Amino acid sequence: MRLPLALLALLALPLHAGEAPATLLAQPDKELLSDGLTTESKAAEWKIAKGKWVRTAEGIKVEELPADNHGAAGRLNQKLGDFIIAFDFRLDGAKLISLSINDAKDHMARVLITPATFRVQRDDHDHDGPDKAVVFLNQAEKFPAGTWHHVVLEMVGDTMVGTIDGKFSGFGRDELFKTEKANPGLTCAGQSATFRNFSLWSAKPEPKATWKETSAQVAVAMKAAPAPVAAAKAKATKAKVEAPVKVEAAK
Repeated sequence: MRLPLALLALLALPLHAGEAPATLLAQPDKELLSDGLTTESKAAEWKIAKGKWVRTAEGIKVEELPADNHGAAGRLNQKLGDFIIAFDFRLDGAKLISLSINDAKDHMARVLITPATFRVQRDDHDHDGPDKAVVFLNQAEKFPAGTWHHVVLEMVGDTMVGTIDGKFSGFGRDELFKTEKANPGLTCAGQSATFRNFSLWSAKPEPKATWKETSAQVAVAMKAAPAPVAAAKAKATKAKVEAPVKVEAAK
């Protein structure tokens, strides 16, 4: 299910250089960083941990390297309070990509895209401990190879919102999001994906006055969103297993 037309009109507005991304939750404050990710743009200080990253005229092409035994990952050494991040992506054969946010200790949250799904989640924050990831939205959606798409991630207070192409969004809340955030990063599994037009803005600590109404509309759309095939099958199987069995009396 798509977002209401009033929200689509807002999020579909074109983004020009130096202009804050269109948002649902956050009030943009100051631009902290802008990197077109092309050969012509001024490069931000990305720390490339894994994979092959090559700037081209179209954007930065990212590939996982088999020898790394790990997905490609590049991060910015940037501490964050409340913020907005926007960027474009194109899948060129990659299995998945993500925009991930850390804190000083571990992974915090991410927006994850595969050729057939869009996911918004709070990450597992201790790996070997009792904590587990919390998926706010896992929606079936096709992202054909070779097509460009636009992502906006907002985090204000205990709330995060991820939106793609101004068409569909997912949001969730967690106390963990109130802590200081750091090291926003792009990841890629497989070969390959291209990223461009990465921008980072600080956000005011108060959400938009319209957020309460907007969040109610997004919640309705999330509830009606189509589940990925594997998730839908698992849900149907569980329902079948848990369904009460009718036992007829012997005649």
